[in-house]
Amino acid sequence: MRYLPLLLCFLTASLFAQTSNDPKTAKGAAEIEAKVIEWRHHLHENPELSNREFETAKYVEKHLRGLGMEVRTGVAYTGVVGILKGDKPGGVIALRADMDALPVTEIVDLPYASKVKTTYLGKDVGVMHACGHDTHVAMLMGAAELLSKRKAEIEGTVVFIFQPAEEGAPKEEGGGAKMMVKEGVLSDYKVETAFGIHINSQTPVGHVNYKPGGAMAASNPFKIVVKGKQAHGSAPWASVDPVVAAAQIIIGLQTIVSRQMDLTKEPVVITVGKIEGGVRNNIIPNEVTLIGTIRTLDREMKKEVFERIEQTATSIAASSGATAEVEIQDGTLITFNDPDITRRLMPTVVATAGEDNVHLVRPITGAEDFSFYAEKVPSLFLFLGGMDPEMDRADAPGHHTPNFRIDDRGMKLGVELYTNIALDYLSGKAR
Repeated sequence: MRYLPLLLCFLTASLFAQTSNDPKTAKGAAEIEAKVIEWRHHLHENPELSNREFETAKYVEKHLRGLGMEVRTGVAYTGVVGILKGDKPGGVIALRADMDALPVTEIVDLPYASKVKTTYLGKDVGVMHACGHDTHVAMLMGAAELLSKRKAEIEGTVVFIFQPAEEGAPKEEGGGAKMMVKEGVLSDYKVETAFGIHINSQTPVGHVNYKPGGAMAASNPFKIVVKGKQAHGSAPWASVDPVVAAAQIIIGLQTIVSRQMDLTKEPVVITVGKIEGGVRNNIIPNEVTLIGTIRTLDREMKKEVFERIEQTATSIAASSGATAEVEIQDGTLITFNDPDITRRLMPTVVATAGEDNVHLVRPITGAEDFSFYAEKVPSLFLFLGGMDPEMDRADAPGHHTPNFRIDDRGMKLGVELYTNIALDYLSGKAR
């Protein structure tokens, strides 16, 4: 019950908040809903991979310039930033949407289904918005239109971040939110807080999920190279077998999760997803490589997990005469919803979506590079329903799958959330 006091604060705030579902926002979102859907269909039909969002960036830039905004392009390769300065002085809030698609071949029977093909890591693949980033872009374009029409009311500045490469840039290039932050997307405009939305294919339209604190996991790739001594497969006693040592290490890594970490605090995941080693059936190889991912939701637990992986791998390898080299790589950070900014903004979310439609949920062990904004400024990241309410969740396709789909009706609420969050934060209502 770690978050019970905070939850009670949220419930109290929702009862006594000064915020309400702004009728101008609701009316405006309804009036442009058809346009938002049209934008989304165009983006869905023309997806682009990470750091290759050239046409998507032009599409967004044209829209923002048409609204009379100051526009900055080429941030982190293809990122687009729109700056809307209100007529009244005040603070600065950033609203973020990600733009990139995935190397997935779409099989959904839709008139706007992607038919785009490309080469990815040497393989011919389809390209698909299989995670809903097309909806994120369309919703933020919609909010930009509504907010630009209300410039006279805005007390401060809204920074619209259209970010490339959330799904991961090519390793040799870098990119995404980390590079956007490095290139000044927050500091150049003195951003005070950031807000983001991720649509979800297994949450009904009209519903919003949130979690204070660690909402999504840090994701860190790792590689363990186990080195032994090669020998003929008929004489294993002449070897130092890295295959057996690697197998024991895999089991040992799971005992870190099941026996060494306090999972009542936060979840931990250690997954080995790839094993490389050997050339034929009767040769014990010199080395075996394990490749995997680590997911953590608490900063101190993350540090401890890293230490225990190093200790477990090297100790198990040494027990059989082998050695293990452990490399834990940088990845995304914990997507952390600042408790104070969450408390302040949740009444706006409740007023916009309706109290019965807003749900406190458990953390997600998936990762999001929105975490790099949240590391720098107090932030809030929400999950928005995009599933047909008539559908059984068990039948709803998951993200990153070729049959992924989003109900267009979910986007209207997203437009309203972006808009009302910006207005209420800047006006001081979200206190």
